[in-house]
Amino acid sequence: MSGTEYSYDEQGQFFPFFVLTVVGIVTVPLTYSVLKPSTDLGATAPRITTDFRPEHADLIDGQRKAQKRKERRVKRAITVIVGWAIMAFMAYLIVVTARTVPKIWNPYDILGISSSATEKQIKSHYKRMSLKYHPDKIRPDPSKNETIEMLNDHFVEITKAYKALTDEEVRNNYIQYGHPDGKQSFSIGIALPKIMVSDGNGKYVILVYSIMLGVLLPYLVGTWWYGTQRMSKEGVLMESANSLFREYEDSITEGGIISALSTGAEFQHILKGEKAESGLGKLESRILAEGVATPFAGGLSVKDRTKLEDLDGGVRRKALGLLWAYLGRVELDDPALNQAKIQVAPIAHALNSSFTAISLAFGTTAPILASYLTSQNLLQAIPPGGSPLLQLPYFTPAIAKAVEGDAKTHLTLQQYMGLPEAYRHKLSVGDGLLTESQYQTAMTVAKKLPRLQVEKAFFKVTGEKFVTPSSLVTLVVKGRFIPPGSANIPQVNEIDLEDVDPDEDDLDALMGRKKKAVKGQKAPEEDKPVQPPLTFAPYFARDYSPRWHVFLTDSKQGKIAVPPFTFTTFDKPIYDESGKPTFNMQTLKAQFQAPPQAGHYTFALQLICDSYVGFDTKMEVTLVIEEASKAAEIEAEDDISEPDEDSLAGAMNALKTGGAPPPKKKKKPVEEEEESSEEESNTEEEADDTSETDTDTDEE
Repeated sequence: MSGTEYSYDEQGQFFPFFVLTVVGIVTVPLTYSVLKPSTDLGATAPRITTDFRPEHADLIDGQRKAQKRKERRVKRAITVIVGWAIMAFMAYLIVVTARTVPKIWNPYDILGISSSATEKQIKSHYKRMSLKYHPDKIRPDPSKNETIEMLNDHFVEITKAYKALTDEEVRNNYIQYGHPDGKQSFSIGIALPKIMVSDGNGKYVILVYSIMLGVLLPYLVGTWWYGTQRMSKEGVLMESANSLFREYEDSITEGGIISALSTGAEFQHILKGEKAESGLGKLESRILAEGVATPFAGGLSVKDRTKLEDLDGGVRRKALGLLWAYLGRVELDDPALNQAKIQVAPIAHALNSSFTAISLAFGTTAPILASYLTSQNLLQAIPPGGSPLLQLPYFTPAIAKAVEGDAKTHLTLQQYMGLPEAYRHKLSVGDGLLTESQYQTAMTVAKKLPRLQVEKAFFKVTGEKFVTPSSLVTLVVKGRFIPPGSANIPQVNEIDLEDVDPDEDDLDALMGRKKKAVKGQKAPEEDKPVQPPLTFAPYFARDYSPRWHVFLTDSKQGKIAVPPFTFTTFDKPIYDESGKPTFNMQTLKAQFQAPPQAGHYTFALQLICDSYVGFDTKMEVTLVIEEASKAAEIEAEDDISEPDEDSLAGAMNALKTGGAPPPKKKKKPVEEEEESSEEESNTEEEADDTSETDTDTDEE
């Protein structure tokens, strides 16, 4: 008999395997996506705690909680739990459900003899079984639920097995097809209970499978693929990135960037439909009202106002108006408008990251600096050119203006906190100003803000005394976190300003990798990266970890010479357990290739913190590149020294000079001594020196 037969899972034995496999294909990778460590830097970072509650704090907190729920991937977690529950139930069914395991037809097993039995033994054994199991000789046993048909079938199987081993034709069938009856039909098992495809249910099963395989699966794959293609690397829509690219100008200002950000397609999600026009007139009247410290309440310039009014109504105009209302901290007296005002800031911040990437591609300094300053403004809710004092709790534009008086430039937090305490208190506390408790809260926060002060910046080539053309140069920036208003700041230890080269056999340090912990031991505390506190941004409806960007610019050409290196963690603690600053020397490193010609190259070193206004550093640094031949000659001269006194050459020299000891070598400066080779250095001193900093850097 030949052909093809379809058999269904009559007893539900194989259906659990089918379900377990299908659900597992979805659940296992989804479980990984839920359990994998979060890449969010703010997930484990400390916070600057304060009792300050900004206006509409309930709306801000609500949006932060909604974002955290989204980041926790609640829906995926629920799906994973359901998936594992189904898989566990299917595994249970597989274990406990009685099932018949089909066995390969074997004549030796049926007869109950060894496969090495001779033909004589087979015949003798079959004769005994015939006498025992012949239908005429045996009667059904009711206790075993036996019937005449069962006994007949069993004897037939015994006979087939005997003939398969003795009859030439039957034996050939068994050898060729594995069965004494010859070729059998090919059976396709369907892992579905027969009831699902019988009694008129077949058409529904076909419909379900058609929807799953013909509609749902292509839709999910297409959605995933389209989603990966429609988003840029910075996490914004490609449509928005293209709009920002068109808005880019080499002369763009911070106000121009705010206007460019309003082109983002992401705003259409929160301002769709009637929301695009609802309350627009009221919004614009509030932000264009006369301001306390600026021409307009929203912090706009006259040029920015013109840009706003030149726009047609719709999503972009309202988004731009809401951005200026957020930056100017303008009260809109409308719950919907106030909520939208808070919502637009995180969207604009994400779009600004995309604009920064576009600016870096052009390489012009001004737009890049403007984009970093815009990030500061968005996080702190301060308009371009606004007072840095607005970063402190309870400070308003009116209070900041009263403190600064008639000064033509704004006070930085460092300058403000550097004023004598009595004078600062007199400027800040009083009628129309801060109360005593508000002032104390503001001072407490100011003394916790992480301001990185640069102490030294220099260039070096690892293992070399000089920088030669086209060599791999390391820009080393040494600095300490000194919050505004800090007292009892220790003097800089000159040894901390040096950068000691690692040992030649320390490949991890040479390659800038983390040292591997010894098996069975935890990594030392000093090797763990230290996170700064989350940005103190009470008006920003997200948790954000500050970033420090280090790069070199060519002031003459207005171009970026070395692209930014971004630092999010540091090698030493910033605050101690009690929350006081440690003033530890931090090391930031950025590597780049030196110019191909020798000479003196002067750059402007830019250290930008993207989270706080007025904490940036700009200083001039000079890269000296020596000709390779000249550097080799100088190093050769430095290597020539008088022989040691206790060496053979030293003894000969002592005899020549009348027994006088050889002249003492001049002690090298600390920097040259630490950069010399291992044979020339004092190993005991090097053991006390700190190892080369291992910071987490992301080159943009």
